[in-house]
Amino acid sequence: MHFTKDHEWIAVEGDIATVGITNYAAEQLGDVVFVELPEVGKVLKPGDSLAVVESVKAASDVYSPISGEVIAANDGLTGNPETVNQAPESLAWFARVKLANAAEVTGLMDRAAYEAYLQSL
Repeated sequence: MHFTKDHEWIAVEGDIATVGITNYAAEQLGDVVFVELPEVGKVLKPGDSLAVVESVKAASDVYSPISGEVIAANDGLTGNPETVNQAPESLAWFARVKLANAAEVTGLMDRAAYEAYLQSL
């Protein structure tokens, strides 16, 4: 897994990246009540809005850490947004993206670097 400073995670298998938010982000949001997922076929570049998460506290964008095309959205989150709080780094992925540039992943943090980053906040 790789991580961003905006608290997204990405897991890459071959040329497919699965994207979600970290445990830290889910804790900061509080109880998630709604998730807006991307359309399949949406083309992304790093920093583009990938999804929107609404909690009892606020609405927050989830940003794409990589470029590529959305090939799947986790429709299970639509009816069960609380999954984001229950399993943010596993079951609560937002989208699967076909990577346009695999080299972009190398610029992201590994778990140790991300944990160190969290300590600086």
